[in-house]
Amino acid sequence: MSGSPFYTRMARGTLIRVRDAAGGTISAQAGTVWINEENSRRDVLLRPGQSFRLRRRGLAIVEAWTDAAITFAVEPT
Repeated sequence: MSGSPFYTRMARGTLIRVRDAAGGTISAQAGTVWINEENSRRDVLLRPGQSFRLRRRGLAIVEAWTDAAITFAVEPT
């Protein structure tokens, strides 16, 4: 995926599984989201206006802690 960021709304408690997306950036547009990457001890909480660049290959989980909206963008290679 490249080009325009993918935008989605998430109801509280909704999970999105992202696989092998190292280098992709998740940005919170609304609400609070939690991110955890496979084999990482670090949990990330994003609030509106904050972003996180995925660092690891494998599975990343994005969970809406409140009703939320996110964008996901991949840098062109």
